[in-house]
Amino acid sequence: MQQLQLHIQEGRDERQTLFCDVLLPVPVPKYFTYRVPYALNDSLMPGCRVVVQFGKKKILTGIVAEVHDRVPEAYDARYLLEQLDEQPVVQPLQLRLFQWMADYYMCTPGEVLNVALPSGLKLSSQSQVQLHPDFSFATTEHSFNEKELLLLQSLQAQDHLSYADVEKLLGQKSLYQLFKNLLAKEAILLYEQVKDKYKPKTVRRVRLQPGLVQDTASLEALFKALESHPKQADVLLKYLREVPVLKEPGRNEKGLAKSELVDAQISPSSVRTLVKNGILEEFEEAVPRFWIPEADANVDIHLTGEQQGARQQILDHFEDKDTVLLHGITGSGKTELYISLIREALDNGSQVLYLLPEIALTTQIVGRLKKVFGGQMGVYHSRFSDNERVEVWQGVLNGSFPLVVGVRSSIFLPFHNLGLIIVDEEHETSYKQYDPAPRYHARDTALVLARMHGGKTLLGSATPSIETYYQAEQGKFGLVQLHKRYGEAQLPQLELADTRLALKQKTMKAMFTPALVDGLKLVVERKEQAIVFQNRRGYAPYINCEECSWIPKCQNCAVSLTYHLRVNELRCHYCGLVEYVPTACPACGSHKIKTVGYGTEKLEESLRLLIPEATVERMDLDTTRRKNSFQVLLDDFGDHKIDILVGTQMVSKGLDFEGVTLVGIFDADRMIHYPDFRSHERTYQLVTQVAGRAGRSSKPGRVIIQTSNTELPLLHTILVADYLGLYKTEIDERRQYFYPPFSRLIRLVVRHSEKELTETAAKALAERLRSKLGVERVLGPEEPLVGRIRGLYLMHITLKLERQGLDVPAVKQYLLEQSQQLVSEKAFKGVEVVPDVDPY
Repeated sequence: MQQLQLHIQEGRDERQTLFCDVLLPVPVPKYFTYRVPYALNDSLMPGCRVVVQFGKKKILTGIVAEVHDRVPEAYDARYLLEQLDEQPVVQPLQLRLFQWMADYYMCTPGEVLNVALPSGLKLSSQSQVQLHPDFSFATTEHSFNEKELLLLQSLQAQDHLSYADVEKLLGQKSLYQLFKNLLAKEAILLYEQVKDKYKPKTVRRVRLQPGLVQDTASLEALFKALESHPKQADVLLKYLREVPVLKEPGRNEKGLAKSELVDAQISPSSVRTLVKNGILEEFEEAVPRFWIPEADANVDIHLTGEQQGARQQILDHFEDKDTVLLHGITGSGKTELYISLIREALDNGSQVLYLLPEIALTTQIVGRLKKVFGGQMGVYHSRFSDNERVEVWQGVLNGSFPLVVGVRSSIFLPFHNLGLIIVDEEHETSYKQYDPAPRYHARDTALVLARMHGGKTLLGSATPSIETYYQAEQGKFGLVQLHKRYGEAQLPQLELADTRLALKQKTMKAMFTPALVDGLKLVVERKEQAIVFQNRRGYAPYINCEECSWIPKCQNCAVSLTYHLRVNELRCHYCGLVEYVPTACPACGSHKIKTVGYGTEKLEESLRLLIPEATVERMDLDTTRRKNSFQVLLDDFGDHKIDILVGTQMVSKGLDFEGVTLVGIFDADRMIHYPDFRSHERTYQLVTQVAGRAGRSSKPGRVIIQTSNTELPLLHTILVADYLGLYKTEIDERRQYFYPPFSRLIRLVVRHSEKELTETAAKALAERLRSKLGVERVLGPEEPLVGRIRGLYLMHITLKLERQGLDVPAVKQYLLEQSQQLVSEKAFKGVEVVPDVDPY
């Protein structure tokens, strides 16, 4: 190849030979060393993306981790093929974080990289080729050889081709030179390159040719020249009305959006003629994909006396502690405190990350923060397009977004001076990623990230996790408490509604107790609002046959299929399988098929029948899949277009509506009796958080909890909001049974498509681990609650490790070695062992 010949020629001079270690998106626990072409010696820096050859066939894009002069001993280093970035797109501290996550969460840096980067910067092993949007055979000045023509003609017939498709089409393996030539001729784009895949959004604008209009006389002369072309004169007149060039000459440089100039009276052809004749000039301007207004100077945050005191306590703790827990009851005004601290950090020149557990929560809080911080703020979550996320990434990189509000993936952004991280609702399970690797917890990773930057972390919650509160009680974290609601608001009154008694008395209405139905009707009469919580989406958890008890099961997972009425489908919420609803039982032929249980969709339908005068809507994963669906629902609820909002745990997090005076919790029993050592903690958290949506104004709030056992001690702990009582009970039990925070948990998930092989492999691995680590530390294997997902049978091995006196990194390395040794044996071919550290 011509480029390699150039490298050989350059090698004859006396310039220094450099090498670079490249992080590649492959699940291999090491970096790969490549030789740096002499032409790139002065420009290549850590954090830049480079194109390299990996193996015999693959062309990959990687991140440079280090540039050095050490010759690799194990292999002859290849030359890297191309440098993509003039400036780094990944910061040195990010590379440190990637490595820490790989070590702690028992995965590889390449797996971290795949999750960390937005798709617009994503590193892909499969290049995708497409025609350049501006390419045309009719206008190009370039010539093409036979293979180039064949590829371009194929791309005219298809939107894109993969690297493998092009190999097959052209009958050749090495495509680098071909792609390089066509890129130089601006004929194709390669998806995996940011300069190709990410393209700034632009608008076309027009302006008067600079210098054409100097004074009134020159303007009159221009109109006189257009006397015979009245349509063109109309275009010019409209432009001058919008852009008065004589009064404000500077405005002509920015011009006017072409779309504003063209209307029903003015045709695009008139504008094109003026451009062609040199009177108007057309140009492109890059614009952000999402609009954030300037901050409102009139918005001011007024803290109450208690909030001022809490703020000062937080700052005092930050003098000698890196982390502070803010334990504030629901509605106590934690967000106002956050805003005050963010403003101070930004004024001091620091970057701030404000983490939220759910996209739904960002929707409402972002609206409040926009008014205070305006264009200083970037928003980052998965509902944004690839290009929008790249723009936020670049905005953090260049300093235009010193404040970022986002969900767990925001911890991967390229911060360089992170002074404060706020983790709101720190107890939320949504901060934990379960698939793919790294299976990280954003709260715990945020503590490490802040420490790397020399910054501080503020954890906020009305119901802190037991582990976090324990750290505060032990003095490792600072502890600040807010006991009063903001303003005139009072905590809602909680009461229990006995479903067992109502069933016995036959007063239940569609599984709603009389207390809840009457309460909802009263709310609607008073023109107030209510939220009904049921943490199960769909119409019904399952359907069954009344004659033979047949229940439709997922063919890939060990769960029943959930019935969704609106689309008339049976769906698996684990693998996404969809089946039609049968009209007759496939087992016995009976038509007596009924739904069992209640999901949010069925509650929505039931409430519309029970209270026809009410406007009832639903907020769950099914109704909020589209990009702006959260915002539309929240806007309608805020504008009082919705009387009753039915939802899953999306409705429990941070929603603040003054009109909500009643919250109904449909089924508390299922949460309480879930087989998990955290079930009581999570039930307390979820019920308290949902209850906190009521009574957030001067109107009193009411919460009705439906249960079949009103004597449960946990429910009475919830009724009196006794978090410390819950904490004391839970911490005593965990100390007794050696659960976190007194131990570290690591779960090894053994999986395979054959059940017997899965069980055999899990038992073999557990025995090997016990021989070295002991019986007390290795629990299982046991089948999880859902024993088959996506066609793979699962077995869990749980390790309980001491927090002191044990070399945990060495144990993790041993676990990986034993797992790799097991799956490499012929008897266990195809078995996977997936580690999950801190399986919350």
